[in-house]
Amino acid sequence: MDEHEIALREDYAPWSFGELASPATRADQAAYQDELRSRGHTIGRDCVVSRLAAVHPDTLTLGDRSTVAAHAHLSGDLVIGADCTVNVSTVVRGTVRLGDAVRIGGQTSLLGFDHGMADLTEPIFRQPMSSLGITVGDDVWIGSHVVVLDGVRIGSHAVVGAGSVVTRDVPEWAVVVGNPARIVRDRRTVATTPDTLRSFADRARADAPDLLARHWDGAAWTDSPGGAPTVRAHCDAIEIADLLLGTPPEPWSRDEHLARLHGRQSADGLVHELGWTGGTPDVPLPGLGDDTDVYHLLSVGYALDLLGSTWRAPITPVAELDPAGVVRALEDLDFPHDAWSAGHRADALGTALTWELRAGRPVPDGVVDALLGWLLVHRDPGTGLWGVARDVDGLRLPVNGFYRTVRGTFAQLGVDLPGTEATIDAVLRHAADPRTFGPGRETACDALDVLHPLSWLTRHDRRHRWPEIQQVAQAHAQRIVGRWVPGHGFAFDTRPGSAPTLQGTEMWLATLWYAADLLDESEALGYRPRGVHRPEAALTLG
Repeated sequence: MDEHEIALREDYAPWSFGELASPATRADQAAYQDELRSRGHTIGRDCVVSRLAAVHPDTLTLGDRSTVAAHAHLSGDLVIGADCTVNVSTVVRGTVRLGDAVRIGGQTSLLGFDHGMADLTEPIFRQPMSSLGITVGDDVWIGSHVVVLDGVRIGSHAVVGAGSVVTRDVPEWAVVVGNPARIVRDRRTVATTPDTLRSFADRARADAPDLLARHWDGAAWTDSPGGAPTVRAHCDAIEIADLLLGTPPEPWSRDEHLARLHGRQSADGLVHELGWTGGTPDVPLPGLGDDTDVYHLLSVGYALDLLGSTWRAPITPVAELDPAGVVRALEDLDFPHDAWSAGHRADALGTALTWELRAGRPVPDGVVDALLGWLLVHRDPGTGLWGVARDVDGLRLPVNGFYRTVRGTFAQLGVDLPGTEATIDAVLRHAADPRTFGPGRETACDALDVLHPLSWLTRHDRRHRWPEIQQVAQAHAQRIVGRWVPGHGFAFDTRPGSAPTLQGTEMWLATLWYAADLLDESEALGYRPRGVHRPEAALTLG
C-alpha cells in the first residue's frame, strides 16, 4: 500500500489510523487536535478527526477513541461519547448528544434543529429556527442514509436500519426501519433461526408416526384421540404424513386410501360426512351442501392430489353452473357482513372448478371469468378486502374471508390480484389487533389467514412494509415452535388446556411454513405444503 493510499485510508477509514499512520501523519493529527482544543473544544484520548471533514461546531466534546471521517459535517452544540464513529459524509448538526459506542453509518444526517414555517407572510428562510435537540443513548447502531429529525431520543442498545427516517422516539433495545421509522422487533427477543426451525422439524418428524397412530381408532382417523372418525381427519392425516414423512399414513396403503376416498363420493360428486343420511340445508351456491360438504371439496380433493389421483366423478352442482348462475350465487353470499363464511363458499366454488378443469372435464364458457370478475368488482377499494370491520373484532371476518376467497380463486388459479398495498396495510392492521392475537385468543385459522395473504401478496414485490411483515412472521414463528406438544402435535387454538388435534397440527405446520417463507428460512423446515395450503397455484389459466 503506497503513501497516498494510506493517507486516504486514514481519512476515509479512520479506525485504521492506529495501524497505518506514519510518524508524520500522527504528528499532523496531534497538531490538528490541538488546534481544535484551542478553539475551546474537548478532544479525548486516541481520537482521529479527518482534516477532510468540516468541523466547525459552536461547542464540541469528543470522547476517547472516537473518530470523524472525511466529508463529515459537524456544527452546533455537540457532545459525542467514547468509542463513537461519525463516518464518511455524515452530518451531525444542531444540538446533539451521543452516548458511548454510537456507530453512525455514512451519508446519515442527525439534524438537531428545525426551520420555522408558521408565518405564511414570510419566506421560510427568514423565520426563526428552533432546536429541541437529539439525544442518543449508549451502544446504538445507526445505519447508512438515515435521517434523524430534531426532538428525537434514541434509547440505548437500539438499531436504526439503513435508509430510515426517524421522526419519533426510539425505545431502548428497539430495531426500527422505514420511513417513517417503525419498530420491527426488540433485540432482546430471541429470533427464530434456521437452526431453530430445523430442530423443530426434526422433532415433529420423529413424533409423526406416534402422533398419527394416536388418531387411528382401528378403522379410521379421528381429529381427537377417542373422538368420532371424520372425513377431514382422514384427509388431515394424509396431509401431515405428506409434510413430515413423505408417505401415506399407516396402516393403509396408497391404494387403500384412494379406495376409501373415492368410495365416499356420492352421485353428485360431493363427499358427505361419515354417517350422513341424506338431505342438505338450503344454502347459497345451491347443491354444494352444508359447510362440511363444502370443505370436503378442498380436503378430499387435495388428499387425492397428494396420493396422485383426482376427483373421480364430475362435481355436478359446479359442472352445471353458467356465468349468470355464478353471479347469482355470489350475490346471495353475505360478503359485506360475513366475509369469512362467504369466502368459505367462494373458496369451494373455485376449488371445484379447479378439479373439473384439471380432470379435463368441460366447464361452461365464462364461468371462471364471471367468478373472478365479480370478486374484483366487489372488493372494498380502501382495504382490498371483502366485507367491513365490526366493533367486536375489527377486521377479523374480512381478513379471514380474504384468505378463503383468494386461496380458492386467484391464488389457486394462478391469477394476480391488483391493489396489493392497501390489502397489506389492512392485514397488518389486523395482525396487531389484540382482540384476535392477544394471549389465549389466537387460533390456527387466524394466524394462517394473516401469513398466507402476506406471503402471496408479496411474492413478486417485497418493498411495501416488508420489515414489518417480517416482524409479524418472526413473532408468529417464535410462538408456533413453542406450542408443539411432544408426541401429540398442535392444538387448534391457544387457550390454556386445549388438546392437540389433527386439524390443529396440519394447519399450524402449514402456518409455520408461511412464517418461515416470509423470513426466507423455509428450507430449514425440510417440508413444503402441497395440499390445501400449498403456496403454488394448483392450476394456471392461460
